[in-house]
Amino acid sequence: MAKLPAAEDLLIGAHTSAQGGAHRALLAAFEIGATTAQLFTSNQRQWHGRTINAEEVELFHKTLKETGLKKIMSHSSYLMNLGSPDHDNLHKSQKAFREELERCHQLDLTFLNFHPGSALTDSEEACVERIAKSLLSLEKVTNQGHTRLLLETTAGQGSNVGDCFEHLSYIINRVHQKIPIGVCIDTCHIFAAGYDIRTQKAWEATLEEFDRIIGLKHLYAFHVNDSVHPLGSHKDRHASLGKGAIGLECFRFVMSHPKLREIPKYLETPEGPPVWKKEIALLRSFG
Repeated sequence: MAKLPAAEDLLIGAHTSAQGGAHRALLAAFEIGATTAQLFTSNQRQWHGRTINAEEVELFHKTLKETGLKKIMSHSSYLMNLGSPDHDNLHKSQKAFREELERCHQLDLTFLNFHPGSALTDSEEACVERIAKSLLSLEKVTNQGHTRLLLETTAGQGSNVGDCFEHLSYIINRVHQKIPIGVCIDTCHIFAAGYDIRTQKAWEATLEEFDRIIGLKHLYAFHVNDSVHPLGSHKDRHASLGKGAIGLECFRFVMSHPKLREIPKYLETPEGPPVWKKEIALLRSFG
């Protein structure tokens, strides 16, 4: 029987700042006791992405080795909409996503997490099909590195798709044979979308539904956040752990369940590094 990793070896981190270079996010994560990290490789609110030079790549890998962090994840720009019905916006989104993926390959990041997209004036069905086609158009680029693309579950705010497991399943089934794909569950988002995860019984039912519709083999990461708003609100606003409508039993379950325990987890809670340090320690105590 394989030996389970000790709690201190579980991959728990936060979305840390890469201001001053990507390696800064690793240092910031290490300082709060993290064993993994999420970062932006470029300004998330600008279409024009920055260029990463060889010196920055070398420094990133040197820092990665020194800190011992693993499975680093990028979060894509909030501007991208790979399901946009507007031709110009769709083209800009595909171009920006391609450049983001190229930066991930340069840094040899494990994951690129992204919000699937928004239907805007079109149907959800047409939107998820455009997302699948957008990803398939990037097949050549995805295969130039080792970064896996992760569809993030959404709260379904506005016309965002990805708030039901069927959306993600459709995209995965369309692309998984050609594109390295998977899912990142955001606990705040799925709760706001209507999936109850407040108790062990509720989580088990939600997990069973995820496995039936998508398949647990496609689950690669968690965003670990409480929710300001109640179940099914479709409002995306994160709260610190135990200070929202979800509660701590949810996170105890995620950290102790045999099929979820070793999946990397990234905090996006609102209070920043001093609280992240406490939350990482809290999550580790549950493991």
